[in-house]
This record gives sequence, structure tokens and C-alpha cells, in this order.
Amino acid sequence: MTTAPTPDRPARRAPSLDGKRIGAYLLIALGALLTIAPFYFMFVFATHTRSDIFQLPPPTWFGNNLDENYRNLVERVPFWRNLWNSLYLAVLTTGFTLFFCTLAGYAFAMFSFKGREVLFGLLLATMLIPGTLNIVPYALIMQALGWIDQPRALWVPGMASAFGIFLMRQYIGSSIPRELVEAARIDGATEFGIFRRVIVPLTGPAMATLGLVTFVQSWNGFLGPLIIFRTAETYTAPLALRSMQGIANTDWGALMCGVALTVVPLLILFALASRQLIEGLTAGATKG
Repeated sequence: MTTAPTPDRPARRAPSLDGKRIGAYLLIALGALLTIAPFYFMFVFATHTRSDIFQLPPPTWFGNNLDENYRNLVERVPFWRNLWNSLYLAVLTTGFTLFFCTLAGYAFAMFSFKGREVLFGLLLATMLIPGTLNIVPYALIMQALGWIDQPRALWVPGMASAFGIFLMRQYIGSSIPRELVEAARIDGATEFGIFRRVIVPLTGPAMATLGLVTFVQSWNGFLGPLIIFRTAETYTAPLALRSMQGIANTDWGALMCGVALTVVPLLILFALASRQLIEGLTAGATKG
């Protein structure tokens, strides 16, 4: 469809798909298929037997063995108890991380105190330390506290993170005017009142991003639970699923069933929070 030409305005042609745009769409579609494929085959394999999974070519559609795979799963491990342990740890870790990281980010962004930049630099430096270097000290400290096989050994050390403080500090400093905080102080609001009534409502996208990242990281955590938990009833879901694997005797159908049930909450959470995640990653990226 074209616009009728006039002496002052030439005819405007309707936009058409050129070769570059078509190529870009095809590339995006290919990337989407490659991303979705592992999840699709995970759900497909959850409905097949071990022999079906390892046949060539592998099955590409759903089978009829889901009920048996589920029974084998709950017989091998207390799966729903393990899934509850993962949810318990993820919710506690996420809640405390959001509170303390937002509070610390507010302090670093809106307060001027001696040594602020040095302290913030030391905080960022901790992000450069590989996590594997902390395994032995972490295990010794938890052993000394008597927290082995206790969930608190995971969520107490995870109550704040350097990345979370950095994210909230950058977002608050670039997206919330300092004059707004000063006006609230002039009105007689306390510092915690300003944090609760001004800062928290305005940091929704950043908090959603940090909450989603923290929840997924805690939900998928493996090394920490492997060090702390010693009994099957205290295992998290990833650790319980790993315990089902053997050298020569692994029920891959039941294992895939457990993996699928473990991934479903994350897929639902990401579908609900994907918009906030994108806003939190892009908002505050530039100042001005």
C-alpha cells in the first residue's frame, strides 16, 4: 500500500523485507530452536524408558512410560521432600538478599561517609575470587558451628552478595534523584522510612532482576548442598537427582522425569518475571 503523492510529499512505499532482515529473522529463529530443543527433549525423554532414550535415532515425541518413571523416581529418593528443601532455601536466600542488598545499595548510593569508595572497591574485589577457593574454609566453619546437615548453613551465608549490592547501588544511584531523598528528610522521614517508602517502591525492576537471578542460583545450587547435607531427607532436588546416577545402573527415564519436574517452577517463574528482568537489566544502564 502506498501513500498518494502530493507536490510537497512524494509517494511513500510500504516497507518490504529485504535479504538482510530475512536472514536476521532466520538466525533468531534458529537460535530460539537451539535454546528450546534441550527442554523439549528433556520432557520427551521423561516419558520413555532407558532403552528408548538410547536408541538411534532417539525418540522425538512423547511416550507412554511417564507413570512408571514417576513411580521409580519417588521410590528411589524422597523427591517431593527434596523439592521442598530447594524451595525453602531459595525463598529464604532470595528474601534476605533482596533486603540486605537493597539496603546496602541505598547506603552506598545516597550516603557520603569516610572510606566509602575503598569499601565498595573491596566489595567488588571479592567478586574476583573463585568460589572454589572458599570450599575448605566454608566447610570448616560450618563444621565448627555445628551446622552440617542444617539448611541454615546455606541461607545464612547467602543473605547478601557482592553482585547484588553492586547492582542495587548502580540502579539507585542512576535512577533515583538525590533530591527526592533530601525532600523526604526535610519532611521528617527517618532513614529506614525513606528506604521503605521511597527506595523500595522505585527499585522494583532491579529487585525483580536480583530476585530472579538469586532464586535460580539457589534453586540450581549443587556444590554447597553437596558439602553440607549428608542424609537423603535433607538433600535439595539437584543433589537428590545426582544421587540417582550410578556408574552402570541409572534409570534415565526416572531421572529425566525428576529433572523435568524440577525445571517446571523455573520456567513458570521466568515466564512471569521476564519483563521485569529485561527492565532491570536495561534501566539505569545510562545516566541522564
